[in-house]
Amino acid sequence: MPPAIPLATYRLQLTADFDFDKAAAVVPYLKALGITHLYTSPVMKARKGSTHGYDTVDHSQFNPELGGEAGFARLSEALTRHDLGLIIDFVPNHVGVHFADNPWWLDVLEWGQASPHAVSFDIDWDQLAFRARGGVLLPILGASYGEALESGDIELRYDPNEGSFSAWYFEHRLPIAPERYGEVLRIIVKDADAAETETGKRLLSLAARYTGLRRPNRKEAPGFKAELREIAGSADIIGRGLGAYRAAKDRPAQTLALHHLLERQHYKLGHWRLASSDINYRRFFDVNGLAGMRVEDPGTFAATHRLVKQLIADGKLQGIRLDHIDGLRDPAQYCQRLRRLVRDAQGTTKPFYTVIEKILCEHERLPHFAGVQGTTGYEWMNAITHVLVDAKGLEAMDETWRQISNRPPRLAPYVKDAKRRVLETLLTSEFTVLTRLLARIANGHYSTRDFSADSLRQALELYVLHFPVYRTYLTTGAPTANDRKLIDNTIEHARREWFAADEGIFDFLRDALTMDLLKPGRPPHSAPRVRRFALKVQQFTGPMMAKSLEDTAFYQFHRLLALNEVGGDPASKGLTIPAFHDTMQARAREWPQGMTATATHDTKRGEDARARIAALSEIPGEWTSAVARWKVLNAPHLALDGNLRAPSATFEYMLYQTLLGACSLQEPADAGFVARIQAYALKAAREGKEETSWLNPHEAYENGVKSFIAKILDPAQSGEFLEALNTLARRVALLGALNALSQLTLKATLPGVPDFYQGTEFWDLSLVDPDNRRPVDFSARHVALGRLENPDWNHLIKSWPDGQLKLAWTRHLLKLRNELPDVFARGDYQPLQVRGAHADHVVAFARRHGRAAAIVAVGRHFAPFTQAGREWPAFDGADATIDVTGYSVPGFAGNDLPLAQALRGFPASVIPARPAGAAKPVRQRTRA
Repeated sequence: MPPAIPLATYRLQLTADFDFDKAAAVVPYLKALGITHLYTSPVMKARKGSTHGYDTVDHSQFNPELGGEAGFARLSEALTRHDLGLIIDFVPNHVGVHFADNPWWLDVLEWGQASPHAVSFDIDWDQLAFRARGGVLLPILGASYGEALESGDIELRYDPNEGSFSAWYFEHRLPIAPERYGEVLRIIVKDADAAETETGKRLLSLAARYTGLRRPNRKEAPGFKAELREIAGSADIIGRGLGAYRAAKDRPAQTLALHHLLERQHYKLGHWRLASSDINYRRFFDVNGLAGMRVEDPGTFAATHRLVKQLIADGKLQGIRLDHIDGLRDPAQYCQRLRRLVRDAQGTTKPFYTVIEKILCEHERLPHFAGVQGTTGYEWMNAITHVLVDAKGLEAMDETWRQISNRPPRLAPYVKDAKRRVLETLLTSEFTVLTRLLARIANGHYSTRDFSADSLRQALELYVLHFPVYRTYLTTGAPTANDRKLIDNTIEHARREWFAADEGIFDFLRDALTMDLLKPGRPPHSAPRVRRFALKVQQFTGPMMAKSLEDTAFYQFHRLLALNEVGGDPASKGLTIPAFHDTMQARAREWPQGMTATATHDTKRGEDARARIAALSEIPGEWTSAVARWKVLNAPHLALDGNLRAPSATFEYMLYQTLLGACSLQEPADAGFVARIQAYALKAAREGKEETSWLNPHEAYENGVKSFIAKILDPAQSGEFLEALNTLARRVALLGALNALSQLTLKATLPGVPDFYQGTEFWDLSLVDPDNRRPVDFSARHVALGRLENPDWNHLIKSWPDGQLKLAWTRHLLKLRNELPDVFARGDYQPLQVRGAHADHVVAFARRHGRAAAIVAVGRHFAPFTQAGREWPAFDGADATIDVTGYSVPGFAGNDLPLAQALRGFPASVIPARPAGAAKPVRQRTRA
C-alpha cells in the first residue's frame, strides 16, 4: 500500500490524446522515478474536446474521452500493481454550461426555477429587466440578438426520439419550456395545413389538453412527450410546420413568432458582450461557459460527490485536490462535509490526503480547514524563488524598470488600476448584483434608506479596490478576529479616498460585510439579505483579485518576470536566508504535509525558465547593457504609425526576458519556436489590457508585435542581435541550470510533499498555458532513466544542457525521500549556521526525526563562482563552513563542514546523517 501521506506526487494532464490507458503506461516509469502518488487533472465527464477537464458537465460519470469507467479501472489496476496511490483534481465550484451536454443546466433552462436543479446554480432570477417572469441571461450569441434572429442562426427543432422542442443556436441547445408546447403545436399544425388530417386532429387534441395546464407538472411532461412521440405521422407534420418559426430577414411573421416564443422561456438570449454587464449567474471568473455551483446545498453536494465517495470506499482514491476553493460560499463548511464523506466512505478515521488550490498573498496565513493538509504549494514556490534571487541585483533592476516604464517600481498602483479596469469591463455584472443587494438592505430600514444606490456603489467600489487579499472566510456566524481586522483595515483605506459626505455610509458597509447589522439591539434588517451579501462579496473578491493581479498586473509589471508567478509579488525585494528559515520552521509546525510545487498547469512559465530569469538579478549590469544594445539593434523592426509603437517599450523589455527564459541551447530558433513566442506574446498583450485586450483586440498593434518577433528571430534580418542574445543566453542558461538544481533540491527536502509537473524531469523552458500543456515524451524519459541506474555525475555535468543531469538528480532526491521517509515527511526543520565570506551563498538546514537526519546545503547566487561566466563551477574556492554541531556526518569529523567539501562540484548536497548520540549512521554519505 502507498503511504497515506504522499512522499512525492506527479501531475499528469489527461486529455483525449492522453487518456487513462496512456497514463497507466506511464505508471512503471513513475514508480522507478520514486513517485508514490499519481496526481491527475479532473477525471469526471467534461466538455467534449476539453484540454484541461475543468469544464465538468457531469460529476456522476468518468470522462468517456479519457476511456470512461473501463479505462479508469485499467489505470487503477496499474497503480495497485505498482503500489502507487491516486490523487484527483476535483472541481466543486463550477461546471461547464451552454452547448448541449450538461443535463442539469438543460433542465434548468427547460423548467426555470421549477427545476430540481435550479437550487444547484447561483442564479439571480429576478435581475433581468423588462420581463414579466424571472430568467437567466445566456450570452452565447456572436452577433446582436436581432441579427442572430433575422439571419436564421436561431432555429426551432423537434426531436422525435424525445418528443421535445428546442431552439438551437449552432451547437447550443435551448430547451423550450413545456408549458409552451400547446401553442407551438397549434401553430405548427396550422402552418402544415394538417388540421383536418387524423394526425393533425390528434396533435390539436393533445395541444388542447396541455394548454389547460398553466404550468405543467414535471410528472405529466414525460407522459405528454411520450404521447406526442407515439402519434403516427407526428414527426412529418411537425417537420413541415416548423416553417412557421423559421426566422429570416424576409420572413417577418415567422421571425416575430420565434421571437415571441423565445421571450416566453426561462432564459434570455444575448450577445456575448452582455456578459460583462448583464449576466445574472455566478461564473468562474469571467468565463461565461463555466457556471458556479451552490455546493452549500446538501443535495447538490451529495449528487456531485457520489462518484468520489464510491472511489474512496473502493480504495481506488487516496487523495483529492480541490480546485478554486475560494469560489465556494463557505469553504469551511464544505471541507467539514467532505471530511465526513471521506470517513463514511472509508469506515475509519485513517488519513486521506486533501489539499486545496488556494493563493495566499504576501504575509497572509492559511486558515485551518477540517481534513485539509495544506495548499497545492504556490506560496512555497514563491518562497524558493525569492530566496534564490539576488536582492542587491533587484535594487539595480528597480532603476532599469523605472527608466523603461517611466513609473515607480511599485506594484500597488498597477493592481489598483487593473481592478478599476476589471470592474468596468469583465466583472461589472457580478458587481452590479452586489450593489443592488446592498441598496435593498439599506432601503430595508428607515435609518439607512437615505444611502443612495450610487453612493453605496461608490463606497463598495473603494472597498474592493483596497481589499488586499483574495477573500475573507466568514460563515453564517460571526467573523473571526483576523477577518474582522481585515475588513476594518480595508474600510479605513477606502474611507481615506472618499471625498463626499460620509454620514455613516462606511460604518453601514462595514456592518453589512461583518454581518454586525444582525446583532441584537440593532435596527432590524433582512437577515437572509445581509448574509447573502456578506458571503457573496467573499465569492466576488477572489475572482476580482485573480483577474486584476494575475491576469492583468502580472502582464504589465515586468521588472523581473521570475517573480511574476501565481501568488507571488513581482515587486518583492527578495527573501533573506534568516527569513526563509523562519518561514520553513513555521511550515514544519503548521503545514508539514501540504504540497510544494515549482511548476503547475497554471504557472506563468516553466520552472527552469523562471530559474534562468531569476539569474538576471545576479548580473544586473550585464543585463541592462544588453537590453540597451538590443533596443538599438531592433529599433528598425518596430511598427510605428502615429502614436502606435508595437511592441511598447515595456512589452519589448518583457519579450527579451521571455526569450532568455525559453530559448534552447541545443536547438536553433526555428519556426516552431517563433510561433510559440508569438502565441505567448498575443496572450500576454491581451491579458495586460494596455494596448489591446480580449474584449477589444487592437489588430494593428497585435500584428506589429507578431512582425517584430518574426524579424528579430530571423537570422537574415537580425544576425547581430541573435548572436548577442545567444551569448547572454549561454551565460544565463548556466546560472539558471544551477538555480534550477537548487530549486529542485529545496522542493524535495523542505517540509511538505514535493509535486512534479509532467515532463519537468528534463529542463522545463515552457511558457504559460497552453504552451506548458504540450505532449510529453515519456518513453524518452523512461529510457533515459534506465541508463542512469549508476549515474556518472561528471559526465552528466559536462553534458548538462541535454537535461539528463536534472533527471538523475530528481531520482537521487526521490530515492533519499523513500529511504528516509520519516525524516522528510515528519522531521523538524533546523537552520544551520554558515560562516565565512561566502556564507550568503548557501542555504543550509537539517531535517531530523528520531535517530535519522539529513544535512541539506543549497547554493545560490552563482555568478561569482562561474569562471568567465561560462564554465560549470567547481566550488573549490568557496569560503564558507556549515556548523553541523549535534550531527554525525559520515566521512567527516568535526563541527564545521566546509562548503566546498559539502558541494564538491555540484550546486546542492543532501547528506544522510544521524543526530549526536544515535547508535549508527543511517547509511553511507550520498552526494552528487
